[in-house]
Amino acid sequence: MQITRFTVTLCATLGMALAAVSGPAAAAPSGPDVGPMPTAMMHGDPYSTDTTPHRGPGRTGHVAASSFIGSGCTTTMVGRDGIPVAMCTLYVGKDLQRTVPSVTLFDPVTAKPLANLQLPRGALYAGAYGYLDSHDRVVVAAGEGKIYKVAHRKTSGGWKLWVDETVDISASLGTGDAVNAINPDFEGRLWFVTGGGTVGVIEGTKVIATLHMPAGELIKNSMSNRPGGRASVLTDTALYEMRLDGDRITTVWRRAYDSVGGVRRAGQLSYGSGTTPTYFGPGGSSWVAIVDNGANPHLKVFRSSDGSPVCSMPAFHISGPGTENSPIGWRNSLVISSTYGFEYPDATVPGPSTPRHAPFTGGLTRIDVTPQGCRRVWESGSRNRVSTLPKLSTSNGEIHFLGYAAQPTSVAGFYADPVYYSAVDFATGKRTPFTQVGVSPLDDPLQFTGTITADGTLWQGNATRMLKITP
Repeated sequence: MQITRFTVTLCATLGMALAAVSGPAAAAPSGPDVGPMPTAMMHGDPYSTDTTPHRGPGRTGHVAASSFIGSGCTTTMVGRDGIPVAMCTLYVGKDLQRTVPSVTLFDPVTAKPLANLQLPRGALYAGAYGYLDSHDRVVVAAGEGKIYKVAHRKTSGGWKLWVDETVDISASLGTGDAVNAINPDFEGRLWFVTGGGTVGVIEGTKVIATLHMPAGELIKNSMSNRPGGRASVLTDTALYEMRLDGDRITTVWRRAYDSVGGVRRAGQLSYGSGTTPTYFGPGGSSWVAIVDNGANPHLKVFRSSDGSPVCSMPAFHISGPGTENSPIGWRNSLVISSTYGFEYPDATVPGPSTPRHAPFTGGLTRIDVTPQGCRRVWESGSRNRVSTLPKLSTSNGEIHFLGYAAQPTSVAGFYADPVYYSAVDFATGKRTPFTQVGVSPLDDPLQFTGTITADGTLWQGNATRMLKITP
């Protein structure tokens, strides 16, 4: 571990935990063309902190409504109009060419689907990384080398979804390449990354800049953005800090990481690190964190300004060694969930993992950054098998998720066990709420992303249903 000096004081670091569990706190800032934070984006904000100022269902959380939709809703969002909208994927058999991406609108009271719009098939991961713009339109990359802005309204014949605007970026894509993720920046532009390793920036309806990664470096996760036209991009080999200079994207710094020879580990969707970079720390984005893909995965924290190392330490001690989820970032703390051994449906992964199967240990850990480096505050281990992207409520210090109480039984890539809504205390790592909300395989959470609204409701999609979990 490298010990470095920081400008933050020890008192500020210790006081951070108290502030996180006391009064309400605002979400991270957003750009001018983004919906309400934190319900408009998969990771809550452009920093990818996975935090929310909303309290969540808490100890009385229960399923108030649900609907069977026959598809997996990877990401659920709620706009300024209060209407839940999700990006869903219908899997037909195990052939990825037969997936059908769609946008689905839900009744905010009954959770019943109001309208559905199918889109051309694009990259498998693209549908997970869309967001809502300032007009409550779903911005999502789909097939044909296009980015769609899907609007909705109520008509005399019922609710309607339609493609309100299309941005054609096909000229910026190589043969067979597709957009994996999109993210709005703080200046009103849209960044995108492709599986083949292209980074691009859109202003209005025009691609104004692109950068191609070194040959052989692929991108399977999203990116994060911070003010000043800066972006953090993670390939299957290295972490990059990038900057938009006029009509050029330049690399500010690059840091390679351990990727265990390019194998896909059990519990991950692709090769290399499974994390989206998380900006956090002093000023909100002074540091950037990832978890590498080493045999003993390490948390890596760098200064976002110059890439100098802040610290490195094993990401987990008693949880499974690996994660597909981005770290939660709150002030000077990170919370990481282990997904090692989690079984994904065959249609979502590029062949067998190494090892092919492993126990789904699961667990959460909190790591604080201090003037002495990084230190582990707690680790919850297998009693918290996190099976959705967890979200931290900064108003009450609870980390919300769906998961399993025990080692689940795998059947053809799905689990056959009770599914629970849980929350863990940020300060202590102890489980607080714990309520059964479903049974797999019908309700397999599949590491999907939900969202928490101002009234504490958790909207969470799973393998086949949409759940409305309320206080």
